[in-house]
Amino acid sequence: METKERILIVDDEPSIRKYLQTLLEVDGFDVSAVTNGKDAVETVTRGDKPDFIILDVLMPEMNGLETLRALMQVDRSLNIIMLSCSNEVGTVVEAIRLGAHDYLTKPFEKPELDAALLKCRQKMHLSAENKALREYCDQLTEDMSFLASSPQMLKIRQHILQIAPVDVPVFISGESGVGKEVVARMIHLRSTRRQQPFVKVNCAALPGELLESELFGYEQGAFTGAVRAKPGKFELANKGTIFLDEIAEMSPHLQAKLLHVLQDNQYSRLGGRTVINTDVRVLAATNMHVQEAMQSGRFREDLYYRLNVLSIHIPPLRERTTEIPLLFQHFLLKYSEKFQKTMPEPSTHLLEAAMRYQWPGNLRELENFTKRYVILEDEEGSFRELLEMTTAQQRLSPQPDTTTPTREQGGLKALVRGLKDEAEAEAIAQALEKTRWCRKDAAKMLGISYKALLYKMRQFNLDSGRGSRAVPAAPATRTE
Repeated sequence: METKERILIVDDEPSIRKYLQTLLEVDGFDVSAVTNGKDAVETVTRGDKPDFIILDVLMPEMNGLETLRALMQVDRSLNIIMLSCSNEVGTVVEAIRLGAHDYLTKPFEKPELDAALLKCRQKMHLSAENKALREYCDQLTEDMSFLASSPQMLKIRQHILQIAPVDVPVFISGESGVGKEVVARMIHLRSTRRQQPFVKVNCAALPGELLESELFGYEQGAFTGAVRAKPGKFELANKGTIFLDEIAEMSPHLQAKLLHVLQDNQYSRLGGRTVINTDVRVLAATNMHVQEAMQSGRFREDLYYRLNVLSIHIPPLRERTTEIPLLFQHFLLKYSEKFQKTMPEPSTHLLEAAMRYQWPGNLRELENFTKRYVILEDEEGSFRELLEMTTAQQRLSPQPDTTTPTREQGGLKALVRGLKDEAEAEAIAQALEKTRWCRKDAAKMLGISYKALLYKMRQFNLDSGRGSRAVPAAPATRTE
């Protein structure tokens, strides 16, 4: 059976109460009535919340406006319709300001009451829709920040959804810039603490003494300059989540204190004598190799095992290159909107070049590159920048070769020269394809003369057929 909507009538006149009760019960409402404001407040306070309240303004002892104010302090979501013999503007305005949904003047017709109830009902539905929309937007924002298409990252997303509701510490590892904070925020937003604070602390940004006061706060006079007491991050994050980034950079002394906090859920401010209880979920992250840090004594094993109840390792961007176009588009949209620019459409050649680059700075480096691309609006310049970065990367970190170079100086020079030739041939072939084999435009894009381009094309056998890329001659047979 469908549940009836409940209405509470608050009026000191028996005839009005009886009239309204009869009128509303005929329409299928479950109606109850009280004679004064005090009884109405007590009814709502004990948890007996009606769907609607019809409240008279003129009542002895506690009038309607005072009752309305008290009811709003108990529950701001109450749907209240005011009744009065007077329609004074000041009273109407004050009632609406305090939170009443509508105001009817006695005597009133039934259609007026029906319209007021309908108006309340519509506001209720609108409020519910807004709440659902806010929750959806929070989830959408969170999901937009965590973009995933590779098998590794899709697996991590599923792992986050599993561990987020479980209220235990999580240890997040990965290179600098891979998105450890994004993962931490997603865990918080998917947890039971999502309505509470998320507090981030960069443990590498402050020396040990300052970091201790930042985490745990201090009392007035605790040290020179402590002119007033200050709460720490653990206090600010109470009931919520604290994210300790680069935790392996924390001093051994502070690691020991943090371990006790995790064990006892208690700590004291610097200079304080009272114990503060804390209820915080700890998420920790580092870009260090944890096992090496523990072996060298930089990171306490007991602290690691206390934090590593659940763990997530985020792979570097070079191991999930299929996600680069997706991330590139995300950053393009973000910064085009931020800088109020038309969103550019990157060419296939630019995206291919982005996927070939190793991105040692991971997402942070890709984001900064995309930001420059949006600001400068220079496709050719961005393409050339990627080629130059890739070439420099290959020179500094050449890929292992199946042939073993000789120990002689001449063999090493030949190897380096061969790698340089491969990078040049690749860059020229890409420029020619991008310009539809217009050699003048390709030379301009590469920043070299037309004559130099022709020489390089002959050297690398790139003019024998469009679209074909000849491999440069082996270093051992190359002639000066």
